[in-house]
Amino acid sequence: MNRSFNKSQTLRYFDCSAVEVKSKFGAEFRRFSLDRYKPGKFEDFYKLILHIHHISSMEVMIGYADVHGDLLPINNDDNFFKAVSSANPLLRVFIQRQGQRWEEHAGGKTTAMWPIGPSEETAVT
Repeated sequence: MNRSFNKSQTLRYFDCSAVEVKSKFGAEFRRFSLDRYKPGKFEDFYKLILHIHHISSMEVMIGYADVHGDLLPINNDDNFFKAVSSANPLLRVFIQRQGQRWEEHAGGKTTAMWPIGPSEETAVT
């Protein structure tokens, strides 16, 4: 059976366990989905981000906009799971080169510099 979806329909109407992710690196956006209840490990998510943005040769920091618009880090399994499970309806992910200051992605609320990578376990704000 072939089913076509119009642009206003999203994954949340068809699979309640899917979380839509919109990631931004520079001026490029990518969209994909994750399972809300089994998102996987941070290390795998980090590798996926590098792959879909074609930036495998550099270290990056990953953050997300929470429900209040604050920019929070994703740098370990715990805060990765929190980001995915609290996304409603969209998880907005921002990628920045390692060691650079965050641009004002989330309404100008955060400009902290986080040394985030797959080997880091805590965020420094």
